[in-house]
Amino acid sequence: MKGICILGATGSIGVSTLDVAARHAQLYKVVALTANNNIDLLYEQCLEHHPEYVVVVDENSAQLFKEKLESSSISDIEVLSGAKSLEYVATLDNVDSVMAAIVGAAGLLPSLAAAKAGKTVLLANKEALVMSGDIFMQAVAESGAQLLPIDSEHNAIFQCMPAGYKSGMQAKQARRILLTASGGPFRQMPLDQMPHVTPAQAVAHPNWDMGRKISVDSATMMNKGLEMIEACILFAMIPDQIQVVIHSQSVIHSMVDYVDGTVLAQMGNPDMRIPIAYSMAWPERFDSGVEPLNIFDVRRMDFEEPNLERFPCLRLAYEAINKGGIMPTVLNAANEIAVDSFLNEQIRFTDIPVIIERCMEKFEVKPANTLDIILEADQQARLVSKQIIAELNY
Repeated sequence: MKGICILGATGSIGVSTLDVAARHAQLYKVVALTANNNIDLLYEQCLEHHPEYVVVVDENSAQLFKEKLESSSISDIEVLSGAKSLEYVATLDNVDSVMAAIVGAAGLLPSLAAAKAGKTVLLANKEALVMSGDIFMQAVAESGAQLLPIDSEHNAIFQCMPAGYKSGMQAKQARRILLTASGGPFRQMPLDQMPHVTPAQAVAHPNWDMGRKISVDSATMMNKGLEMIEACILFAMIPDQIQVVIHSQSVIHSMVDYVDGTVLAQMGNPDMRIPIAYSMAWPERFDSGVEPLNIFDVRRMDFEEPNLERFPCLRLAYEAINKGGIMPTVLNAANEIAVDSFLNEQIRFTDIPVIIERCMEKFEVKPANTLDIILEADQQARLVSKQIIAELNY
């Protein structure tokens, strides 16, 4: 039986991971669950899965959670709080696999700690690689950790890569990656209506059940930009080898184009339990709980190139990875601040790429070769982005 720690248990990925784990309780023991402040859902998860440890990052919420447990029948769970506790539970001796599903830069340090500890890292936190790609991959190589991508697109690519790649060999036969995107809810909205998009509209994804921040990223296609950067790092590709393809049905989750003209695609219903189950069972497979794909219901599949006028965030992501160094970190930090401001109705939807671009213009490219440099760039980009927002004078 493998011990699993779920970083971000109350988010959509965490909930889906627990669903898969419950279907294979003879194989997986839930050792630790973490959350920011959603203690009601976390409590229900503890009742069902009986972890040994719980981390509630927000200290006030952690105290409330302790009081909730003390009046229950599951008071033997050890409750920890604070960001450092995330790293602690991710490196426990009885944890074999770590689901890294904390959204944003907050997930970097515990994910990196798990990699350094040689765990099997089920990586759903794309920002960790965007911010610290070389450092993260070096930690994986030095510790002997196993890194398995959870994003549906990267998981699809992993499944379509040659068998040799999965044991660490360079995938020389792969010519390019076709990274699919749904196009989000505004793929066909007239451009003059985009400034009036509301947060409620932006989080209403047509195909996927995702958190608010990731849903907005999908609507701007920054999500795809971050995934492009992650794909370059995971699969040793250059940006020119990653082609983003809008596929509105979200049936094909990504494709790999080989030098002989073969294109392999991974298909399935749009449900995150598929890549989660694949990674938890790898190199075998087991039931995910997802209904089989009925190809006759699909009927047709459409593909189109993304319009960079409609989706400038995708252009900015390509600019960031081509510049290299700290620029992907700056891009990610500025995006997190801009999206949060949009969700709080402080800026317009179309201001998101404006803020990111202005922020990137204020930074010089320098190597991101230490964690201190990366974290400093992240913090400075957040401060600069907040200043830019303040200057918008809404």
